[in-house]
Amino acid sequence: MTPLIHVVEDDAAHRAALCDLVSAAGYRAEGFADGSRALAAPTRPDLVLSDLRMPVMDGQALLEALRDRDPDCPVVLISGHGDLAQAVQAMRAGAEDFLEKPYDGMHLLAVIERGLRTRAARAEIGRLQAYIARREEAGLLGRSAATEALRARIAALAPTGLDILVTGETGTGKELVARALHAASPRAAGPFVALNCAALPESLFEIEIFGHVAGAFPGAADRPGKLETASGGTLLLDEVEAMPAAIQPKLLRALEERAVERLGENRLRQLDLRIVATSKTGLRDLTLDGSFRADLFYRLAGAEIEVEPLRARGEDILLLFSHFAGLAAARHGRPAPVPDYPMRQRLMARPWPGNVRELRAMAERAALGLDLPESAAAPAGPPAPLTERVAAFEAREIRQALERCRGNTERAARALGIARRTLNDKISRYGIRI
Repeated sequence: MTPLIHVVEDDAAHRAALCDLVSAAGYRAEGFADGSRALAAPTRPDLVLSDLRMPVMDGQALLEALRDRDPDCPVVLISGHGDLAQAVQAMRAGAEDFLEKPYDGMHLLAVIERGLRTRAARAEIGRLQAYIARREEAGLLGRSAATEALRARIAALAPTGLDILVTGETGTGKELVARALHAASPRAAGPFVALNCAALPESLFEIEIFGHVAGAFPGAADRPGKLETASGGTLLLDEVEAMPAAIQPKLLRALEERAVERLGENRLRQLDLRIVATSKTGLRDLTLDGSFRADLFYRLAGAEIEVEPLRARGEDILLLFSHFAGLAAARHGRPAPVPDYPMRQRLMARPWPGNVRELRAMAERAALGLDLPESAAAPAGPPAPLTERVAAFEAREIRQALERCRGNTERAARALGIARRTLNDKISRYGIRI
């Protein structure tokens, strides 16, 4: 719908001229002689253009009233008095901009356009935050086809008793998937215990996972290992590919018997737990060269879940950026950053080798007002030819439309405003998988 601009000006001739200028630019315009009449209007504007000095209710009072009623409504104030102190006060109170008469009409229209873009961006942020709030209980944020498929896979496997292997690049959120599996399982009331296999030296690994009894070594007291601690719940073996070769057959036996023998003890303690293992490498491939036991792999991989990299999750990039930036801004008492169009394009084009972990760090930098790393601004090397950049943009828009329409090409074609046959041709040309 065409944006509505409220023009508030006590000078009738100037008010009419402003309304004509706004209408000529393609907006709807309604004029009011003072702030109180504008506030009483039944319509709700997308932006307010107001004189500063007026009888009954001036522009400053109108700005303050609008901040209470509609904080997202941009207010542009105009003054013919060159009052710098009032301009500063207005900007601190939340005015979008402050113009001094006489002003340039084209500059005024540029200010209006910028204010409307800011409002639209705030509305999008609000919509994303509402979406995030609905998804936070599930723990997995995103609405791309890849994320929806991941949720469906978790929902199907969580109620089963299968041990599960989760694979994916570093930073994709494999532990988050493990926690979601636990939360949606019948074991949700039990403990969730995590063990990072890459963080433990081999000399401590056996003690940490199997536990020990008093007297097992000098100064030792009774202590359960991670397997026992997780009984009744879920044990996460993070980066399981780093597990020492000497420990693998012992763990295999414990998992097959669902029982553990503490160090220094000759009796078995029964276990009731699910194992979720994560790996950033192809664990199956590691069995071929003998660096990981094949029988342990098959024991851990009762079912497998692959987490897609961030670069394959389309619009999730912007949603997650807004989420993490909002959290960081709230933590530091700063306004949440609203990425402009060029920044959104850079975020979507970035390859994200560090995936969600890298995105979170960048969002936190943006929330603190720090410059983004140079590598975020543009890829290295000379720019691609215009035809290639246009093709890349078109392919990305088509992928996102297909994700939003869950692969339905007829709906995607309507959303893109092109014929379905044209869309199918482009899908084939760009090698897009549905």
